[in-house]
Amino acid sequence: MVMLPPESQVLLSVGIPTIAVLVGILLNNRQIDALRQEMHHEFSSLRLEMNARFEAAREGLLRVEGVVDARLKHLEDRS
Repeated sequence: MVMLPPESQVLLSVGIPTIAVLVGILLNNRQIDALRQEMHHEFSSLRLEMNARFEAAREGLLRVEGVVDARLKHLEDRS
């Protein structure tokens, strides 16, 4: 068994875990960035879909409003 000087033991016992933690942080940051980009894409798609649905509902309501207005006008003209 090789005995290292105390200074080298301290450097190894502190340095190796520190490097492992830093590598873990870097990998986690990459994964978080990838997740952020994926979520941004999903939310953008969802926003477009919701806008299309709201616009379709708005157009439907405008058609109903037009029919109701026409019927009311017809009833008012008959009176």
